[in-house]
Amino acid sequence: MLVRLRQVQPTLPPAEKRVAEAVLAAPTAAVGATISELAARAGASQATVVRFCRAVGYTGYAGFRIDLAQATSRRAVELERSGVAQGEINRTDDATDVVSKIAFHEARAIEETARLLDLDALERAVAAVARADRIDVYGVGSSGLTAQDLAQKLSRIGLVCLAPVDSHQQLQSAALHGAGSVAVAVSHTGRTVEPVQALTLARERGAVTIAVTNSPTSPLAEAADVVLTTAARETQFRSGALSSRIAQLAVVDFLFVRVAQRRYESTTAALAVTYDAVQQHRTDPRPR
Repeated sequence: MLVRLRQVQPTLPPAEKRVAEAVLAAPTAAVGATISELAARAGASQATVVRFCRAVGYTGYAGFRIDLAQATSRRAVELERSGVAQGEINRTDDATDVVSKIAFHEARAIEETARLLDLDALERAVAAVARADRIDVYGVGSSGLTAQDLAQKLSRIGLVCLAPVDSHQQLQSAALHGAGSVAVAVSHTGRTVEPVQALTLARERGAVTIAVTNSPTSPLAEAADVVLTTAARETQFRSGALSSRIAQLAVVDFLFVRVAQRRYESTTAALAVTYDAVQQHRTDPRPR
């Protein structure tokens, strides 16, 4: 439920977004709050709180608060299991605290992504990639690293796959797509201009388009035929792109392994010859 709140929060009107921010900032306190108390904390009206509840899938505040109580209880159990008092990193944390909290967030991001991933969408993406005559993967910043990871994996099993880094190169490559090709774009928010533009253009040219994003209602998702949704929450150290990148890499691995399974014979052969090709660059000739 908290994952869903984080995903829809950017799309909410300003007043309802303040309600979401108040809930996500202190979910345990929100569980114990009356509708008027939550409205006051968010600087909104009670009617806005009701609209917010409906926007995230509930008929009213009572049902929302019941699910929120269950979600916060599960989170408390997860924190206790990980030996973490609270999930946010603060300036007084020592190395043990930082390592524990980062491990908690990243493990949780993978678990929630795997649990909430649409497996039918994954299989549609796998089918498209496995039969594609060419594949582009777009991403910038930390999402660009995920794009390069997927391109490297697919290239190693014999698929024609590129991950252009420059935004102009992305658009040029997208313009050359056609029927039978696939374009994949990666963006945590789904609102980064460059991958949205490239994916939109590739779709106009006839490519099957796939989005990997944390926001299923984002512009990137709208430009995609298939959406693979991550479930990651960033800490205040957002620039590190911690949990989001880990969740993206998990989705990339899900996609890659299923494609490799589908192309099992050619995958096995390609892995063997690519492994042999780099052996002269190893200082230790022993197997990996």
